[in-house]
Amino acid sequence: MKKIVIAALAVIVGSAMPSVAQTYRSEARESRQEYRIYRGAARGDLTPQELRQIERQQRHIDRSQSRATRDGYISPKERRRIERQQDRASRNIYRKNNNGRYID
Repeated sequence: MKKIVIAALAVIVGSAMPSVAQTYRSEARESRQEYRIYRGAARGDLTPQELRQIERQQRHIDRSQSRATRDGYISPKERRRIERQQDRASRNIYRKNNNGRYID
């Protein structure tokens, strides 16, 4: 009986771990991007309109991640799609932070 309970717990824990490991990288990347957005807004490098556009893009990525993790597994296709979205967002953050405009 003890072996069955331990085996069942191992299966449950094992099935939960891949979903955590798969989203960890994108979560860390998103956290760094959020910091870059905050820093750009605090310095005055981002106009209010640019800030709204970037935040809307981040919400879109968040929705994509939640849809991908809904079934507990992120397929390679879903992972590539999310990474492409994050690549685009990262480029947009850089471009909007370094376009030479300042709010006075």
